[in-house]
Formats: sequence, structure tokens, C-alpha cells
Amino acid sequence: MKIKLTSVYVDDQEKALRFYSDVLGFTKKADFSNGPYRWLTVVSPDEADGTELQLALNDNPAAKTYQQALFKQGQPAVMFFTDDVKGDYERIKARGAEFKMPPTEVTGSTIAQLNDTCGNLIQITQLARW
Repeated sequence: MKIKLTSVYVDDQEKALRFYSDVLGFTKKADFSNGPYRWLTVVSPDEADGTELQLALNDNPAAKTYQQALFKQGQPAVMFFTDDVKGDYERIKARGAEFKMPPTEVTGSTIAQLNDTCGNLIQITQLARW
């Protein structure tokens, strides 16, 4: 068994696609519609057949409440791992991203947090090398 897909709720799928591709550097994997429903996923360019992230339109009142509560508490909706958090921070910041936390050393890792402009906080994590 393996994880093939996970989702993050977004308030605007087109805006989310621009952010996750143009700012973060992910690649669009799937994009098709059935009436008002749009299935939209991105993947890491380093793993084109890896785990997909669905950019799911948040039109569910319960999900909106959950998303807003996570954001208000400063809890990331999704976490990405990197081998160079400081380099990614500089690259992403140069593309206009708003960071809520610059690279910060915590127990066992260095983390940074940013606003995805679609209702979520994202955490970028670099694990410490022991």
C-alpha cells in the first residue's frame, strides 16, 4: 500500500494552480472538468509519477470552517520536504510569496511557513542531518 494522492482545499483553483506551479515550482499533472467539478492535481517535477496534490475547490461549509481554523491557529495545511530550505525560501520569496516564518531551526529540522494565497499555510521542512 502507498499514498498516491492527498488534497488541500483552495478558495480558487486557477489562483492555486498559478501559485503551486509558478511560485512553488510544481508541475500540473491532471486537469479535467465534469460540469462544475474540476479535478486538478500537481506533482513535484522531481517525481512526475510520485504523490499528487489535489487542489480541491473548497465549496464545502464544514471544510471552509476547518481550513479557516487551521490558518487562524497557524497550523499548516500541508508540509513539503526539501534538502535546502534556505535556498527554497530565497527562490520562493523572490517569486513574491509571503512567508509567515523564515527558515527557523526547531528540534530535528529547519522549517519555514508561507501563505499559499488560497486560504492555507504551507510548511517547508528540511530534516537535520545527524
